[in-house]
Amino acid sequence: MSTGTEHGPDAELRRLDRLTGAWRVRGPEVEGEIRYEWMAGGFFLIQHVELHQYGQHIRGLEIIGRERPFGAEAPAPDITSRFYDSAGNTFDYVYELEGDTLTIWAGEKGSPAYYRGVFTEDDRSNAGAWVYPGGGGYESTMTRL
Repeated sequence: MSTGTEHGPDAELRRLDRLTGAWRVRGPEVEGEIRYEWMAGGFFLIQHVELHQYGQHIRGLEIIGRERPFGAEAPAPDITSRFYDSAGNTFDYVYELEGDTLTIWAGEKGSPAYYRGVFTEDDRSNAGAWVYPGGGGYESTMTRL
């Protein structure tokens, strides 16, 4: 698997292009809007978040891509992200897109906390649920605006 070079990002990362644009998010425990856009160069996808969840207003920014620390000869094998919110919290995730199924692992790949949702054939929506250890979580559907 190629993880990109100075000539451009890799194909696996570019598959997340189906997230770009603005989305309405709705579910029993969540409502709001999110927006994805590529950073110049195409190596990082930026998500802007404006949600109401469990009675709280959540504003945040997520940077999604492959880590490549100073001095590294190649990017990391996993597509990871860090989410920053307006309350000072940070959350790390690992993104996987297999076919039409998007999995976002909380913390690290294989975590017991994750989101799994499926895109419609036309990429107009993605329906799924966050699963938390001990049986918690919530369902949501994001619909392209």
